Amino acid sequence: MGPINILIGFQKLLPTLSLLALTAIWQGVAVFVNSHTLPTPYAVAWVLWQAIASGQLPYHLGVTLLRLVTSFTIAMLMGSAIGILLGRSRKLDAFFDNWLVIFLNVPALVTIILCYVWLGLVESAAILAVVINKLPNVIVTVREGTRALDQDLLDMARCYGFGKRKTLLHVIWPQLHPFIMAATRSGLALIWKIILVVELLGRSNGMGYQLHLFFQLFDVASILAYTIAFVVVMQLIELLVLKPLDKTAQRWRR
Repeated sequence: MGPINILIGFQKLLPTLSLLALTAIWQGVAVFVNSHTLPTPYAVAWVLWQAIASGQLPYHLGVTLLRLVTSFTIAMLMGSAIGILLGRSRKLDAFFDNWLVIFLNVPALVTIILCYVWLGLVESAAILAVVINKLPNVIVTVREGTRALDQDLLDMARCYGFGKRKTLLHVIWPQLHPFIMAATRSGLALIWKIILVVELLGRSNGMGYQLHLFFQLFDVASILAYTIAFVVVMQLIELLVLKPLDKTAQRWRR
């Protein structure tokens, strides 16, 4: 095995070595502090296993993921449509630009509280609060992508008699794809954080509700266990869903 192959193999091991180093540091600090406020990795892993075996973690994780998928889908569909519309129309963009600035700067907590006050502590209020918080980010990202569309390619499509569907699939979508993926990745990272606050304030199930319960009990091990579980699931979504979709959509570049 040559030096180059050894270097490549070492680079592939770097992510694993990084996680092992982080775990070792966590273990060392936990042993040094020797406090229930910072449990060891083994203690957290045991709590995580018990939560999975009891069915509590899968249930609450499933509820949160259902809210995430629902609100994310609504925000992406609406945001993409509105973003394309604003990107193609200067008049509409000028009219609604201040609206976007306002909604971008309204704190998520305020939106959540107002939705619960106006609609009550119901599921629709929780979903609406998440959608409102995510929607402006999607609109702005897609709007900038629409503004960056190559007009020459659009003119070419028009000259060759492309229909709306063909133009969208073969001319507009490939150019918008990087912006859509950026909105998707940032959206997932933002939405799940907002959902936890939504569940903490007004729902009786979900990861946010459980974390609030553990906080009241000063159960740090359970807080870390549930956090790790959710982070792992989000990483799996990135590896198994987003990256394959990104790779498939980028085939035209090869």
